[in-house]
Amino acid sequence: MGYGISIRIQGTYALFTRPEMKVERVSYDVITPSAARGIIEAVYWKPAIRWVIDKIHVLREVEFTNIRRNEVSEKASVDNALQVMKGADKLLYIAATEARQQRAAMVLKDVDYVIEAHFEKVDKEWGERDTEEGHYNIVLRRLRNGQHFHAPCLGTREFPARVELIEERESIPKSPLTGKRDLGWMLYDLDFTNQRDIKPSFYHAIMQDGVIDVSELAREVRR
Repeated sequence: MGYGISIRIQGTYALFTRPEMKVERVSYDVITPSAARGIIEAVYWKPAIRWVIDKIHVLREVEFTNIRRNEVSEKASVDNALQVMKGADKLLYIAATEARQQRAAMVLKDVDYVIEAHFEKVDKEWGERDTEEGHYNIVLRRLRNGQHFHAPCLGTREFPARVELIEERESIPKSPLTGKRDLGWMLYDLDFTNQRDIKPSFYHAIMQDGVIDVSELAREVRR
């Protein structure tokens, strides 16, 4: 295992969309590993390292609320972008005012998590000047200073996340949740190797006393 960090993530609302819901948005009960990784990468991402989620601590009871959100009814086309890059005279944007739709969403309310994660080397991107100690010290400094490449969010951009470093693992707050809870199959990650065929993978999430040990459960990942 590489160098590890522990961070606390809090927010008023969160939306970790279940992919089986096609129209109205419905959130998973807790943050997904891919969303947790995305928050860490908002703070510090480099092609030479890959972040891996180890544990998710849920520090509040799961609570849902219903809201209505404005969304666009279409998405940017990869093929269209490639054609523009080759000189095609096409518009490279989505007009939100023309494609706006209002949809209902079932979102999480007042979320509070602790994420334990570590990074591993990406051998093909690892350079002579890269060191594990160097990357580790940079991410610690950025977390302490509240720096990020883009604003970390809880599933969608309109739900910002407050992120803080937990310096010592012994300082992780104990979850008030007790017992075993089966959260079913949840999204684990997305493979963007082929932009035209993004492949999801899922894992069977089990929460024990408020903690999901992703490193153990990820051994049963399904694609």
